[in-house]
Amino acid sequence: MSYTGRVTVGGPADAHELGQLIISKAAVGPMENNAYLLRCRRTGEQLLVDAAAEPGTLLSLIGEDGIAGVVTTHRHGDHWQALDAVVRATGARTYAGRYDAEGIPVPTDVPVEDGDEILVGTCRLTARHLVGHTPGSIALVYDDPEGHPHLFTGDCLFPGGVGNTRGDREAFTRLLHDVETKLFAPLPDETWVYPGHGADTTLGAERPHLPEWRERGW
Repeated sequence: MSYTGRVTVGGPADAHELGQLIISKAAVGPMENNAYLLRCRRTGEQLLVDAAAEPGTLLSLIGEDGIAGVVTTHRHGDHWQALDAVVRATGARTYAGRYDAEGIPVPTDVPVEDGDEILVGTCRLTARHLVGHTPGSIALVYDDPEGHPHLFTGDCLFPGGVGNTRGDREAFTRLLHDVETKLFAPLPDETWVYPGHGADTTLGAERPHLPEWRERGW
């Protein structure tokens, strides 16, 4: 079956199988967060994006091969509830945006800056620092050498808009600016978007709506 990205809490993961990387998406409760397990086909090394909740579910997804690292996309608690348990069980290295690390209770081994690369086996992810939802949110770009880019956005970009800025117009303006200049501008329409909650999308599906997002202010 082809990948849809439609997952539910308590249901099975869905795997997006690329030429060099396998991306498995799972939903965990209670806030229906998405967690993504990335596996390098060449080396078998694995990386988890957001140990959000339900450590048992995530450790089952990871399996006996373990993980080399866990990336936390931002400091909000629903994205790291299982982090301590997963790290204790696997010994994984932790990554988070430099300006959000202090808000995550599990120590960050590698503070991440804009443009930094994170490896999973021979596959390279490039971090993009996005300000507005939190001070140090990061998105991750995997530029598939055999296809189009794949983008993990945490809570900074969803189908239908950018992340919640809690009515702060300045924060919204900054977040929209960063999303436009660091994601929409350099990446093509075919870029597949994996958000922190809910369904996937593409930059092409969202790009025509940027003016209306700016106008409505959220």
